[in-house]
Amino acid sequence: MIANIAVFCSSANGSNPIYRSAAIELGQALAQRNIGLIYGGANVGLMQAVAESALASGGRVVGVIPEVLVDLEVAHQGITELHVTSTMHTRKALMGEKSDAFFILPGGFGTFEEMFEVLAWQTLKLHRKPIVLLNINGFYDKLLDFLDHCVAEGLLRMASREILLVANSVEDAFTKLSAAKTD
Repeated sequence: MIANIAVFCSSANGSNPIYRSAAIELGQALAQRNIGLIYGGANVGLMQAVAESALASGGRVVGVIPEVLVDLEVAHQGITELHVTSTMHTRKALMGEKSDAFFILPGGFGTFEEMFEVLAWQTLKLHRKPIVLLNINGFYDKLLDFLDHCVAEGLLRMASREILLVANSVEDAFTKLSAAKTD
């Protein structure tokens, strides 16, 4: 059963409003399905959009933010729960512990790092939680091409590549999630 989903995404809005629209749609969809949002705890960018949308739709929102980012990212004080951690490592560990699946919206280095860490955790059999990449507007097309290149070069096993489920819309992400095997 999926009770909570960790969403990794940008602390910026991006140059195309479609990314913020997708974050808003995702927040609404989580609340409508009674699935709690676990996210980075910030009150800026796509993180703010998904959190505010989930809250406005009656959802539960749990933020996890390291002390170093409380002021920098403006920690969201109006969410259901806010956990302040001592490091980025403890942030990611707590987000992973509290979630039953991971959704990745467009983002930058932080989002990529979070995504690759949960992928690595799964290849090491530290969890079996679904990981769904929301490839909104083809944002991740080149990254997906690169991962396929890694497989072709024999540096990434196909079984590991297939861990990353790819969706082109919020609705598609929930379809992929429903079809995924979970423990």
